[in-house]
Amino acid sequence: MGTRVTDSAMYSQLWGTAELGEVFEERSRIRSWVQILVALAEAQAGLGIIPGQAASDLAEAAARETLNLDLAARETRRTGHSTLGFIEALQAALPPAAAEWAYYGATVQDLTDTWMALAMKRVGAIAWRDLRAIEDQLLTLAASQRDTLMAGRTHGQLGSLITFGLKAASWADEVRRHLDRLREGSPRWLVGQLAGAVGSLAFFGSQGPELRERFCARLGLADPDISWTSCRDRPAEFCLLLAMITATLARIGSEIYELQRPEIGELSEGLPPGAVSSITMPHKQNPEAAEHLVTLSRLARANAQVLLEGMVSEHERDGRSWKAEWPAFSETCLLAGAALALAKGLLAGLQVHPAAMRANIDAAQGFLSSEAVLAALAPSLGKHRAQAVLQEALRAGRRSGQSLAEVVASLPVDPSLTAGLLQAASASGAGSAPDMVDEVIARARTARAAEGDQWP
Repeated sequence: MGTRVTDSAMYSQLWGTAELGEVFEERSRIRSWVQILVALAEAQAGLGIIPGQAASDLAEAAARETLNLDLAARETRRTGHSTLGFIEALQAALPPAAAEWAYYGATVQDLTDTWMALAMKRVGAIAWRDLRAIEDQLLTLAASQRDTLMAGRTHGQLGSLITFGLKAASWADEVRRHLDRLREGSPRWLVGQLAGAVGSLAFFGSQGPELRERFCARLGLADPDISWTSCRDRPAEFCLLLAMITATLARIGSEIYELQRPEIGELSEGLPPGAVSSITMPHKQNPEAAEHLVTLSRLARANAQVLLEGMVSEHERDGRSWKAEWPAFSETCLLAGAALALAKGLLAGLQVHPAAMRANIDAAQGFLSSEAVLAALAPSLGKHRAQAVLQEALRAGRRSGQSLAEVVASLPVDPSLTAGLLQAASASGAGSAPDMVDEVIARARTARAAEGDQWP
């Protein structure tokens, strides 16, 4: 039973996914550590740095998975060293002749930073897959709602007419930019670490750079060309992007949360079978998924901030920076994965209510077309004077319960302008909104056709 709510048997599904749990669960992480050391030993054996038999013995031990985690944990606590307990448990699983060659010349960060790069590779692939699925959902939604009129809102108040397709297209376009960032960032992030004590690779002499290149290649990572023990921009950038992704999903969730208020009623979440919103008020259908997207993003953004702080590190190694990454990195990844999975489910069951959108427009008594009236009056009076005249008249009209058309008919302007202003007041279009929807969809479909399903 976990001692943290994120590890709880009851609540863990809210803060991560089983798929990402496979990346960050301790046995899986230790297994990856061993595979990293196998790759290092094989690269070293290829250069004659260690005996080939030692590398073979290490690979065989890795395949057997006989590492004693209790011993590793006990020795870690006893020594106070980050990986010495792991090393001793690894040595205990090896023949004596091979034990001295395990973890040969490597440091803690060679292991943990390389593991982090491998974790980024797996997490990035999940993010890429799920973002593309979300983008496809949003593009389909934007296309189906291209011409569905609704009230645009600014500062929480009714503004002018838009279409729901425009709103969905803006969500899709933001998701597309995250996909671009993922694609562009992979060459920076997916690099191994083999630095030695202070980044000079002195332990391996002149063979150091070639060993690092071979080591990274065996793991499917790029050679960084220079040690990066104190350069924490890579994990910081990756986690900040994950936090940005959750912020986009939270923006979508927040809008759905607001628009499904009963007094607005323009959207609603699909209610999963057996779901219960309130145990005291049976009539309620709470926006569980929409609001949880905001919760997840708050936590992801907070954790990503820790990695940003880690970029300020000292000299060639600073444990205050990279050790703080260990919990914050995994938490950011788990939270982002949970948000992506939740967003897919939310969008799959999202219900759109065009009739409610129309009713909310009608309830505004035409005032949502005031921008069109302003545009029609501005050439005669000047934009700023026209705005002042209209604002005063519309405030008075709203107080007296008049419609926009009634206010316009009584405006103190040249009678020759009235017919045009009344026509503007009856405008029922959403400007270029449908055209922008088409542009977003076309651009995204072209990009999707040219890119692969897999990342990187």
